[in-house]
Amino acid sequence: MTKGILGRKIGMTQVFAENGDLIPVTVIEATPNVVLQVKSVEGDGYAAVQLGFEDKREKLANKPEKGHVAKANTAPKRFIREFSEIDAEGYEVGQEVSVDIFAEGDIIDVTGISKGKGFQGAIKRHGQSRGPMSHGSRYHRRPGSMGPVAPNRVFKSKALPGRMGGEQITIQNLEVVKVDAERNVILVKGNVPGPKKGLVKIKTAVKAK
Repeated sequence: MTKGILGRKIGMTQVFAENGDLIPVTVIEATPNVVLQVKSVEGDGYAAVQLGFEDKREKLANKPEKGHVAKANTAPKRFIREFSEIDAEGYEVGQEVSVDIFAEGDIIDVTGISKGKGFQGAIKRHGQSRGPMSHGSRYHRRPGSMGPVAPNRVFKSKALPGRMGGEQITIQNLEVVKVDAERNVILVKGNVPGPKKGLVKIKTAVKAK
């Protein structure tokens, strides 16, 4: 059964396994999410569960937002996402979803916005090789040929300098090392996308064997 929750990346640390192995883990805080809406095929054309995470001040919410969360009898939420993979039957509006839906050893996918790196050249952005640095070479870190002469234009998808990062990234098949229900914390093996304090979406892995 597919499960999902929204959380915030706290940072990285390390834990020891029982056999003495040192495991690098990412700490994700996921205070209880609130089910804001349960969508059905009959009413909405598709089935999904909409979760809200982390309260925000009333002053920052507009009238439609306040009306939407009032049905779930909760405060306006900062981070709202839908999970179309979740079986909507077991959920009701206003219900809380906490970290204990996951257990140690579960395989998950984590989605977040990657760190923004600003405007970068083709070497850093696309991993291209640089030209020779000596012997009179005047070609060092430029993007290379813009293409053939014939079409008189640069083809789409040509690897060029530009803004790097700040995109939605999903890292698949990560392992849950530990779940601390008291502190609302999940420890995930390895790294997850985004900076510290970045918002992330956790769900059961799609491609897990």
